[in-house]
Amino acid sequence: MNDPRPAPLSLHDQILHQDRRHKYRRRRIIITVMAVCTALLLAGTGYAAVTAVRVNDNVQRSQALNGDQTVPKLTQDTNILIMGLDTRVDEKGQPLSADLYEALHAGDQTIGGYNANVLMVLHIPADGSKATAISIPRDDYVQVAGIPGQTFNTKIKEAYGYGLAAARTDLLNQGKPDDDSTYQTARDAGRKAQIATVTRFLGSVHIDHFVEVTMAAFYQVAGAIAPITVCVNRATQDTYSGADFTAGVQQIDGKQAMAFVRQRRDTTDSSYNFTDLDRARRQQAFIASVSHQLKQVGTFTDLGKMQSVLDTVSKNIVVDAGLDLIQLARQASSVTGGNISFTTLPITGFGTSPGGESINTVDIAQVQATVKDLLNPPATTTAAPSPTEPPAATDGTADGGNPVTGPVTPAPAGAGNGPAGTPAGSQAGPPENTYADWTGSLQGGGVPCVK
Repeated sequence: MNDPRPAPLSLHDQILHQDRRHKYRRRRIIITVMAVCTALLLAGTGYAAVTAVRVNDNVQRSQALNGDQTVPKLTQDTNILIMGLDTRVDEKGQPLSADLYEALHAGDQTIGGYNANVLMVLHIPADGSKATAISIPRDDYVQVAGIPGQTFNTKIKEAYGYGLAAARTDLLNQGKPDDDSTYQTARDAGRKAQIATVTRFLGSVHIDHFVEVTMAAFYQVAGAIAPITVCVNRATQDTYSGADFTAGVQQIDGKQAMAFVRQRRDTTDSSYNFTDLDRARRQQAFIASVSHQLKQVGTFTDLGKMQSVLDTVSKNIVVDAGLDLIQLARQASSVTGGNISFTTLPITGFGTSPGGESINTVDIAQVQATVKDLLNPPATTTAAPSPTEPPAATDGTADGGNPVTGPVTPAPAGAGNGPAGTPAGSQAGPPENTYADWTGSLQGGGVPCVK
């Protein structure tokens, strides 16, 4: 079947793919979900009830989920899709301050796009049992859903931008003014497309709520709670991201936190390669470390500073109209005690799209079986299943049956001494909390040591 991807729309030329044509292409920051998780965990640790109330009242709301859920809700569990965008503007479409651009080290508002570079589903069981965070690799090549009249394959992160672009073009063709109202309507269309695409890909998973994050929110919260304790398996440096970490446990500030979740190479050792999958593990480790830190007594001493930061964060996130952040904080409070595991969905290998882009090839049946096991573990299972050992081969097709051009490189297996994805011994951290690569489940409750 030929790829029915439509011709690029003008907004894509202006926004979605600007980073591909610009010198900053290799310096894009992965927008992480940690800002939102951190904000929720703050409320969950008992930090000033008025703070949660103010954030709940001030945060921007979206109607993207209203009336458009095609998957029925069958349980009382809660599934939250967290989306991190690579845009260098705020949720109103306005440029950030000059000092923020300097701190982010990622260019200005002319760089970046509306790619959902971070996609994570947070599953919170109604019975208080262990929560599960599922990371979706951003370059998974899948079939887009939720864009009226259009069906094509692309990287899963791009559904948001394509949905936004199609809606904006349609609105302008209808004679709507090119103003904030049109912009916000198009943004909601982008959210709908991203949610629908994720829902289809995961196997008709009901999404109860969503949270959308900008990079400013992450930086501001990371800076406020610094120093943050993290751990890496070996010393590593990267001039692109600014990463400069020694082996083992260490404390980092806000800028170093950006580098920690952004690093994708070691510029001092070309053989020590990073991929987006390794960055997803870094993101998971960061959340686990921060949630552990927030549980400690005396983490916060400057309540005025925290209030100011959370007020700022509320301007840089968007949530669905039905999400009650206060209730969610109560539900998620057990996460700070380590009652959570993190898993990255499996891929079959690395390939090239018909348009020449690097992609992850996927086995959609394997992905959906993995998700089903993670969200509905067997009663006799005491640990999260490890679904990430890739098949021995792939037929070079992607979700929806579109052919992948060029050779497909099998996904790397685990590099530890045990089975793929199990914690491997290291001098950098405790063996029971050390992870050699991105495979398998990372457990909360401490400071994990990762690649």
